[in-house]
Amino acid sequence: MANFKKKQAGSKQEIPTSAMPDVVFMLLFFFMVTTVLREVTLKVRVDLTQAGNIEKIEEKRLVSYIYIGPERLPGNRLGEDKVQIDDSIQPDIGAIRTIMYDKLLEEPRMIVSLRVDKDSEFGLLTDVQEELKQASAFRINYSTKNEN
Repeated sequence: MANFKKKQAGSKQEIPTSAMPDVVFMLLFFFMVTTVLREVTLKVRVDLTQAGNIEKIEEKRLVSYIYIGPERLPGNRLGEDKVQIDDSIQPDIGAIRTIMYDKLLEEPRMIVSLRVDKDSEFGLLTDVQEELKQASAFRINYSTKNEN
């Protein structure tokens, strides 16, 4: 009878790890470039109204938010209704036209999302809408809470 023995390989096969730091660095760089971090400090109170039929905006990078509501004052007090764009309250309603026009020049597909406090004056909202119309910002979204 013949005895057959399996021949063992003399060398171990190892996974090459010399390129791993390069791969990790490329992944880190990719996520740093593609991640958008946008933090806005609200200086106005915005308690949104409820709605039953809501559509979610997929392209958040194309959205510019305008907040309308009572100004937050020290001591948890609320002041008059103000308009906030980005991190600053706009004392002049006419400045909204220039700000939004400049943003539209940078990104023509921009959507303006109005986040309006449910107790705000309707006249202020109408003034903001008129300024947006003058700036040719016709893609407007009204933010609401989902009715559950």
